[in-house]
Amino acid sequence: MNKTPKKRIFIKSYGCQMNVYDSNRIKNLFEPKGYSETSDLTKADLIVLNTCHIREKAVEKVYSDIGRIKKIKKNKHKLVVAGCVAQAEGKEIKKRASSVDYIVGPQSYHKLPSMIENNNSFINDDFLQNEKYKKLLFKSSNTISEFVSIQEGCDKFCSFCVVPYTRGSEFSRSVNEIKEEIKKYMDSGIKEVILLGQNVNAYHDDSQSGKHADLAYLINKISEFDNIERIRYVTSHPNDMTSSLIEVHGKNFKLMPFLHLPIQSGSDKILQKMNRKHNVKKYYKIIDKLKSWRPDIALSSDFIVGFPEETNEDFDQTMKLVKNVNFAIAYSFMFSSRPGTPASKLKEVDLSIKKARLSALQSLLKEQQKNYNKSFVNSSLEILFDRKGRHKNQYIGRSIYNQSVFVNSVSSLIGKKLNAKIVRSTDFALEGEL
Repeated sequence: MNKTPKKRIFIKSYGCQMNVYDSNRIKNLFEPKGYSETSDLTKADLIVLNTCHIREKAVEKVYSDIGRIKKIKKNKHKLVVAGCVAQAEGKEIKKRASSVDYIVGPQSYHKLPSMIENNNSFINDDFLQNEKYKKLLFKSSNTISEFVSIQEGCDKFCSFCVVPYTRGSEFSRSVNEIKEEIKKYMDSGIKEVILLGQNVNAYHDDSQSGKHADLAYLINKISEFDNIERIRYVTSHPNDMTSSLIEVHGKNFKLMPFLHLPIQSGSDKILQKMNRKHNVKKYYKIIDKLKSWRPDIALSSDFIVGFPEETNEDFDQTMKLVKNVNFAIAYSFMFSSRPGTPASKLKEVDLSIKKARLSALQSLLKEQQKNYNKSFVNSSLEILFDRKGRHKNQYIGRSIYNQSVFVNSVSSLIGKKLNAKIVRSTDFALEGEL
């Protein structure tokens, strides 16, 4: 009897870790259908572009990739556009790109197998939020570390952001549901979970009778699993940094001393125009409280440069904040106007000015990151190794402060948590010796 030929799926993720998580779940959905993942686009029977709509360049990249795929696409190839661009621009994609076979938003991708079976090309549902988690299959994509989505959507409505329109309003999964997902990953040997959400620290579970089940509560519950040795979470909002969450950084040592806490600007005027609903003083207070509980905590942030009506003085205030906080790592971007957002109606800053400010900020952030990494040379760090490096006998892991660390070893280090002496540093990584 002839065996049914194995089908192949190619998945490309754009943007945030949430998309990486969603892409892994899409892969899981198609495994029972006989699909195996391939990194070779030309050999794929099914091509999935899991898209991001946060910046204009990300959207342009999607359309560029669609055009590239069109040139090699044959009858056997089926092309799916999933994610936030599909949610926001589904009709436009259908109009502009006839080569796209299926379009599905981030709350409906669990329907992809049936869409393909029934040749239903277009679904753009009204945020049927928690429905997908009841239908998804959970299988670890990494034997050491795994993303776990605990919260989706956003109610903050920052004036520059499309997330509320593409991911919907905030909702949280139950503690029990999250624990069950983690249990399934533990069967594969994971030791670290990274909790995901558009506003992950807005997490709450009202089903826990008599308990204030916020993110701190969830972290403590997950830490009860003996096999889980490390916990991280992204991405946070300053307005949801509660006292309980700040305190858990000092009380629960399975929670890693690293926090990504975007502020976006150091100017109160610009923060107000962004509708961030916090100010610089509040941000400093949060940092001070965090350091009182965990003095060694590594801090990360996001910055938008050249927001409409940003003056030189506003930008100087951003540079001042960066110098004062001294980030371990931070990310900065030029303002990208997104259609339909309040900020898109404001007068933009000249492009040359935006570029100059971005260059100055990135130079400062790069110097801070370089100095931060350099400060660990000749010290010992605990590293959890999760993959091979590019070179022979090279293994890569992460420090408790979320730095990439390279170590040479003749025996496999994957899955091991070891102390390494840091001998060299670069702008982006550390080199250690066992």
